[in-house]
Amino acid sequence: MPVSEPPEPVRTSSEANTASPAGADREPIAAPIVRAGATGRGEVVLPADGDAEHPVRALTPELAAVVERWNPQGMALLRAIDGSGAAGAVMVIGPADVNTALLRTELARFEPRVTLSEPRADASAGVETTSPAGAAPPAVALILFDAGTIIGAEMLAVIARLRADGTRPLLAMYGIHAYQDWRAVRERNLALLAAQGAADLDIVPVSARLAAAARTAGDAGLLDRSGLGALHAQLTAAAAAGGDRRGAVTARVLADTRQRVAEQVATLRSGAEPARLREERAVLLAGRDGGRATAMSTLRGQLHLARVDLMTEIGASIRALHTAVRAELDRLRPVDLADYPAQLQQAVTELTGAVDHVTDLRLAELSARIESTAGAPTRRRDPAPRVGPDPEPRHKGVEDHLMIALGASAGVGLGRLLVAPFSLVPALDVASVPVTLLLGGGAAAWVVRARRQLADRAHIRQWIGDALVNVKAQLEQRVATALVEAEAVLADHVVRASTARMIETDRRVARLETELRRMAAEQPGQLAACERDVRILDRWISPVETNDRLGTQ
Repeated sequence: MPVSEPPEPVRTSSEANTASPAGADREPIAAPIVRAGATGRGEVVLPADGDAEHPVRALTPELAAVVERWNPQGMALLRAIDGSGAAGAVMVIGPADVNTALLRTELARFEPRVTLSEPRADASAGVETTSPAGAAPPAVALILFDAGTIIGAEMLAVIARLRADGTRPLLAMYGIHAYQDWRAVRERNLALLAAQGAADLDIVPVSARLAAAARTAGDAGLLDRSGLGALHAQLTAAAAAGGDRRGAVTARVLADTRQRVAEQVATLRSGAEPARLREERAVLLAGRDGGRATAMSTLRGQLHLARVDLMTEIGASIRALHTAVRAELDRLRPVDLADYPAQLQQAVTELTGAVDHVTDLRLAELSARIESTAGAPTRRRDPAPRVGPDPEPRHKGVEDHLMIALGASAGVGLGRLLVAPFSLVPALDVASVPVTLLLGGGAAAWVVRARRQLADRAHIRQWIGDALVNVKAQLEQRVATALVEAEAVLADHVVRASTARMIETDRRVARLETELRRMAAEQPGQLAACERDVRILDRWISPVETNDRLGTQ
């Protein structure tokens, strides 16, 4: 908030009568005058005889300081009116679009009004047709261009020709609300003007839409940022809108200044800013733990879900591998049964790689949900689980010997059945005995061999089942270890991030408390300064305007 001047000295009754609004009408010469000097700053001079009719030339330094603090654009307007010359219309060079129309509409709301010609889209044609034969060129030309446009060679030529004809060009870039880099564009355009020898020209950034929004919301600060006031002041100074309206303009500027002071006093008395700061402090204190509890709860829940999903994935992979191994074992030749443990180990190694890949993806997805992590936590890479020692040789038991006896008996019976026709021939009856024995021995050997192969396959199948159960347990332990390590790393990241947020929250709370204490300490002084400025303004405003927003008599 602007800082007011020191308290004014005690006046005598005659001085107080002079400073009152009624006394100001009767004795304006008794007050010093603020004029606009060459540098643009106000200087105190004595009033001339013709100055008493213009309130802008009868502002005391005290009043001028108040207007300068609260309404700098209004003070610039007063200085422009005070130093303006003959009145004249302003030629407008720019596109005849909606932005130009809105700018002209908003400029028309300012007092004193500046007469603007219809916009000429063709700058070169506009310069050629502005001065018909026997007519003087316009005194002022307003050149409008978009805030995102760089001045081209054609526009520079138009500016040079206007200056050669004695016309004062005023440049304005409109639509600054739509371009974030309008400042860089303005600096570039100023550099181009300086390179052409027009370094004395300035470019006024304006936004008619911001001015319309400020007028709707009654926001004086937003109106200042729109640049319309600065552009109007320059147009008034250049085009001299006339001296008969200077008193009305001065009254409007003083009323606008008092309105701004009144709004500041209302803001101070309402306590809206301290209430906003206290609400912000309460929100910060509510989340003082930096979100640690929520983050840790989320982390544990995600880790538990990842553990369940990975265990389910391992179980499904082991079952699929077991099914594939049993089908392959049934098709395997007996001579290849001895080499099958090595093939099973290779399959388990490939399965371990697939499980590691799925685990890494899940940990990366989990890490992406935790802030302040550079990626998935690194984990140990243990070798693939071993299927265990090779299966031991199958021990022969009673069933093997029993199968030999049964095989021999069956073979002899089969042999007797085959040589039964030979017994009808007496000469071959003796030869049928050894044939019967040979056929019985062969049949018994075949039965025993088939029984041994079936037993060997059953033995390998049993070993594969036990080995895969062991592999499943090792894979589950592998995944559980990876999750525990990841939980430790991610929990450390959560603690560090929450600690940093807690420290930042404490700092912000400390800043808010300091700001609240400062505002509580400065509020009485600010209110006193605002009320003193209001009293200074009330001496120059009519009694009707004196009894308004602040209630100051």
